[in-house]
Amino acid sequence: MADDKPRNLREHVTAVRYQQLSAEVRALQRQCYALATLRLNEAVAANGGSGAGLAIVTDIDETVFDNSDVMAHAAMAGEGFDNVETWKLWELHGTPRLIPGAAAFLALADRLGVAIFYVSDRFGENKAATMATLARLHLPQTTPDRVHLFGAPKTERRALIARDHKIILLLGDTLHDFHGDFANATLDEQYARTEAHADRWGQDWIVFPNAAHGTWMEADLRPWDAPKPD
Repeated sequence: MADDKPRNLREHVTAVRYQQLSAEVRALQRQCYALATLRLNEAVAANGGSGAGLAIVTDIDETVFDNSDVMAHAAMAGEGFDNVETWKLWELHGTPRLIPGAAAFLALADRLGVAIFYVSDRFGENKAATMATLARLHLPQTTPDRVHLFGAPKTERRALIARDHKIILLLGDTLHDFHGDFANATLDEQYARTEAHADRWGQDWIVFPNAAHGTWMEADLRPWDAPKPD
């Protein structure tokens, strides 16, 4: 047990370094938004060229906002992956950047008349601060009724939106951004359920890379059992 924290800390720093500094992550993020743009245009065309009645549901963190600065702070300070007090301070005073491609995609959805809903597990008590950050970054449709923060499970928040809109795209960086099947599931269950929903990925579900957060971070590696040399 004495070595667990140093090992996990090293792994956390490596994960954050990839998320914050790698050009590959930025390329993947742009690739996600390029695919989302293609699917958005297809859905609007299939709706007679109008966005009326259609909706996009997007997560915020690591989907629209780049929060890697606070990830780096937590890693360098030796904090856990999910320090609530540090995260609350970040929501109030942090200055996240936009994920590459987010602004252009959301602006297009707005021009096409598609409703945009921001469904996030940011703290509801900090809603004013989150909305101020959305406004600072000049994102569209950031009215209180379009920003749904932590409270009911995301599956319930999505169901409320679906009462009045046809949801054409879900965007997020964790599996429960897409379906309640993934909530509280083990890794092996997640693998199986990911396969069960294979027809959704890249169609109406767009997953963004996040190397620094997820239940998988606490899992043990499964190495090859190499044969001994003669």
